[in-house]
Amino acid sequence: MSKVVSIYSRRGCHLCEMAMDTARALQSELGYQIEEIFIDGDDALTSAYGEQVPVIHIDGKPHDFFRINEERFRAALV
Repeated sequence: MSKVVSIYSRRGCHLCEMAMDTARALQSELGYQIEEIFIDGDDALTSAYGEQVPVIHIDGKPHDFFRINEERFRAALV
């Protein structure tokens, strides 16, 4: 069963786009699913993540925010 990488994002967020690009670039190598969740218009998610986006979770657990640290990301997925 492959892991799931969730990226909580806002539309028009350049850091969010960079995180998605990094996640997509490593996806075939590390074999995980990606889901992008937009917090715009969702009061609960906006309250939880606000200006910290992108927030990256792996299998539902918080992993990182603002950027994907490739070394830590790889280690968490192997």
